[in-house]
Amino acid sequence: MMDYETQLKVQAHLDGELTGGEARRLEERLANDAEAQALAAELRNTRSALAGFEEGMRLPETREFFWSKIEREIRSQAQVAPGPSAASWLTAWRRFLVPAGSLAALALVAMVAVFGPERATGPQFEAALSDPGAFTYRDDAAGATLIWLSYPAENEFAEEEPTDTIE
Repeated sequence: MMDYETQLKVQAHLDGELTGGEARRLEERLANDAEAQALAAELRNTRSALAGFEEGMRLPETREFFWSKIEREIRSQAQVAPGPSAASWLTAWRRFLVPAGSLAALALVAMVAVFGPERATGPQFEAALSDPGAFTYRDDAAGATLIWLSYPAENEFAEEEPTDTIE
C-alpha cells in the first residue's frame, strides 16, 4: 500500500514539479513498484481525458509578476492596518455611563413598582360581608369617610316599654 505522500510525489513528478534528485529517486521507484506504475498510468489517462475540456488561460503578465503584485498588495494592506488607538475620554465615559444609566433606570422602575402609590387612586367603596346592611365610602383625596347603615337600628339596651295592665 502506497502512502499518501508518495502518491502526491507521483502526481508532482507527472506535472514536472520535482527537483532533479527527487525526480530520479521517484523514477527508480516507478521502475520497481507496480502500484506506483499503475497510479502514474491512471494519472496520465485522467490528464489526457480532461485535456480537451480545459480552456486555456493566458495572463497578460508573467506568473512571477502576477504573484508579486498579489504579495505587494498583501504587504501594503498589512502596513496600513491601524494599531489600537487610545480611546478618547468621551468614549471611556460612554462605556461607563451607558450601563450605569441602564442600571439606574431599572432601579427607579423597581422602586416605583414596590414603593409607589397605591393602585386605587379614586374613592373606594366597601360593603362588609358580615353585615350586609352596612356600607363604607372612603375618599382619601378629600379626607372623608362615610358609613351608611341601611336598616333601622335596633336598640338592645333600650328599656322595655311599660305595658298598662289592669288587674
